[in-house]
Formats: sequence, structure tokens, C-alpha cells
Amino acid sequence: MSSATLLDGKVVSQRLLDQVREEVDALVGRARPKLVAVIVGEDPASEVYVGRKMKVAAEVGIESELLRFPASIQEFELREELQKLNNDPSVHAILVQQPFPKHIRTNVIVETISPEKDVDGFHAESIGNLVLGVEPAAMACTPAGIIHLLDAYEINLEGMRAAVVGRSNIVGKPISMMLLHRNATVTMCHSRTHGLDDILRQSDLIVAAAGQPGLIRAECIKPGAVVVDVGINRLPNGKLTGDVDFEAACQHAGYITPVPGGVGPMTIAMLMMNTVRLCKQQQGLRLSSLLFA
Repeated sequence: MSSATLLDGKVVSQRLLDQVREEVDALVGRARPKLVAVIVGEDPASEVYVGRKMKVAAEVGIESELLRFPASIQEFELREELQKLNNDPSVHAILVQQPFPKHIRTNVIVETISPEKDVDGFHAESIGNLVLGVEPAAMACTPAGIIHLLDAYEINLEGMRAAVVGRSNIVGKPISMMLLHRNATVTMCHSRTHGLDDILRQSDLIVAAAGQPGLIRAECIKPGAVVVDVGINRLPNGKLTGDVDFEAACQHAGYITPVPGGVGPMTIAMLMMNTVRLCKQQQGLRLSSLLFA
């Protein structure tokens, strides 16, 4: 029997979605939040992810639209389509599902989306504000979801030694900034880090976001540590697993997220919250703080 407390993303995300639904209802008569998702090409995983997001949007009362473009679309053509969405006042949030075809540069597309409609929080202005300690209306969904999940379990991050394994622009870098703003002491680790196991053994919090199944072994986890597993890896037998050796880690950790059912539901819930916040910002309404609460 495991000793760790499960950080249940399904339960916490449902509470967050209930809050989103209330905020959508409160906007009746002023605006209905609208999210537009864009898929380029025919990536089966992208279809699944976006379909799930559209389903949740409908459940909380957010209007959604899916635009599909062929993989052959040129970068300038895609940018023109995104500019149309930027200029459409009925659209409050724009999501362009990654990955893109090789001839389309990710950074160029991310920067084409207006920061006022950047629901993923990936625009340089959104990230820059996060670094400076100015809370953007929309923050990177997975890191923001992690913070919300930890808050729900009343885990105080102040003074914690935190190891973030993975330095992506989507998870690793923004979660490091968010943890710093909560007064944790953060060590960013990656594929070139020397002595990773020693760093992990000294860490009160581990955020595993490297995309390597079983990378975080139980013997490297400090007894009682908080372990957040962002990894989603499919094994040859079809089973989903994270970056952490879950069963063994449960005997060492104090708190741990399951895969699936941990960070994943929080990511989608934060996407919905970001959509509502962008809508409210465009209506000139005051936003409450999520990160600096």
C-alpha cells in the first residue's frame, strides 16, 4: 500500500472548472468567452488533445471553434489566418496546437498571436511579464495548473528546494519562474546536468518534465518530498506512464501526482480559466490574482 498522498488532478480540476462555469455565467449580457483552436496538418494526437479541449469548453459554457489547415499551408498564409483572428473582436482566445509541419517555425507562429489573445501564455510578452513578476492574464497552462494543484493541497512552497527536470519553454522554464515567485529555491536540471541524482535527493519538490519514462527513480527521492510528474509517455504495450517510477516512488514521496489523472486535467482546466481571463481583460474587467495569491 502506498504511503504517498495522491495529488488528484481530476478532483481539483473539476472544482476549477466549476469556478470557470460560474465566471462564464457572470459574463452573461456582456460577452461570451470564445476560444478558437487551430490545427495544421493531420497529427492524430493533436486531434485527440484538441477534441478534449473543445468538449470541456462546451461543458463550462465557453464558445469554441476549430479551424483546420492542411500541412501544405505556407507560414505566411498561416500568419495571415492568425491575424484575422487577432482582429476579430468576437474571438477572445487563440490556441494553435503544436507540433507544426517542419517548414513552419514555432517561434514565428507563437509571436504572431496577439498577447491579448495568447491563451497558452507562450508569447514573449506573456513570458516576459512572468519573469518580471507582473502576472499575465494567461499563463502557461501546465505550470499554472501545477501551482493551482499544489495550492489545493495547501503545500507551502516557501523555502522549499525545488528541482525542475526539463527546460522546455512550455513547462520547465515557466514553472521555474512560478516557483521562484512563491519563494522556492529552484534548480533547473536537464540532459546535460551533472549529478542529477544528488540534486534530486536534496530536493523537497521535484517537477519531472523531461519526457523520459522512469527517469526519476525512487531511491533518488527525498523521503516526504513532493513529486509532480508532467511526463506522458506511451510504452510499447500501450500503457501510459510518466517520468517517475510511480509505484516505487509512492513509498518515498509525501505527495505525488498519478499519470494519467494528475497534471493533465489541470492543464485543460487552466486553459479554460485563461480563456475566461482573456475575455474579462478585453472587457476591461478586473482580474483576480492566481499566481501571487
